[in-house]
Amino acid sequence: MRASYRWVIVGAGALMTCVALGAMFSLAIFQLPIATATGWSHVGIASAMTLNFIVMGIGGFLWGTASDRFGPRIVVLTGAIVLGLALVLASRAQTLLQFQLTYGILVGLAASTFFAPMIAATTAWFDKNRSLAVSLVSAGMGVAPMTISPFARWLISAYEWRTAMIIIGVLTWALLIPAALFVRRAPAAAGDRSSNPSVETTQTPLAQVFRSPQFIVLGLTFFACCAAHSGPIFHMVSYASICGVAPMAAVSIYSVEGLAGLGGRIVYGTLADRLGVKPVLIAGLLIQALALATYLLVSQLGEFYALAVIFGSAYGGVMPLYAVLAREYFGPRIIGTVFGAATMLSCLGMAFGPSSAAGYSTPSPIIRGCSSDPPW
Repeated sequence: MRASYRWVIVGAGALMTCVALGAMFSLAIFQLPIATATGWSHVGIASAMTLNFIVMGIGGFLWGTASDRFGPRIVVLTGAIVLGLALVLASRAQTLLQFQLTYGILVGLAASTFFAPMIAATTAWFDKNRSLAVSLVSAGMGVAPMTISPFARWLISAYEWRTAMIIIGVLTWALLIPAALFVRRAPAAAGDRSSNPSVETTQTPLAQVFRSPQFIVLGLTFFACCAAHSGPIFHMVSYASICGVAPMAAVSIYSVEGLAGLGGRIVYGTLADRLGVKPVLIAGLLIQALALATYLLVSQLGEFYALAVIFGSAYGGVMPLYAVLAREYFGPRIIGTVFGAATMLSCLGMAFGPSSAAGYSTPSPIIRGCSSDPPW
């Protein structure tokens, strides 16, 4: 198989992460219309996203292991079929519990077939420019707020939330099933080993790998990173609306954040190939922390845009680098399993963020110009 086919893998992976994770994160766009139409609580709807991340975490580990054993194509093809079905079923939910089970569990299970398996598959295709390639696959997540989210908002305005969700489900089948057929397992690379001699994964049992200091630090950092940024990501649109920003303008903040994340992935990926993964990852985490510290200070549209650029580029840039670091430490043979396990921890962090942020009922006194309590 020609080496140039690796860029086909990158393109297919970017498309799949865009559509799949964009469909899942579109719940942030659907949240207010669903609550208005059904009377379901914002916290109850947000809990579906919490379930998404819990199930996505467990599924990422299981699907990552399956991709190591059976190859990534069957995994992503299964996910494409299940994701479309889940969205269609969620659109027909008549109670909050039905919605939480269909959107929360089935969508999370389906989305987990794409991120960890495709990121892991991409690392196996590249020796050079690995960080950039993985960042480009992950860039689909950055494109999603610029495409899936405004499209979902337009559909909701043109129809209503149930019809909009059905249409997105059908389009998911139309786009992801053909893309999954392009996915291939990377040709075996002779002598390909972990760059860390202290963790020789060709002979080391998985239990020992998961107890290694390298994996523990990687997993806990991934968890903390995602726990910190998931709440603001999910509630940004609702909070901007509460502060008086028009609905489409509020969605545009999410889109700007996604565009910044796309740029951040390219910049951070390129820098990681040149300077090394660890220093770039640490710098990105510091920038993300500073952005989060100013989150409750914003209330105007221009302020939201500025924060979206800084925050989006930081969290978007660091997310793909965990996979590259895992590949450097643990090698290609079990990268799906190892990165799937790390993703499971990150998804637990993502699950913690939206629900904990939604639990606050009193706005901070430093928030200016907001007419109602923020969703966190």
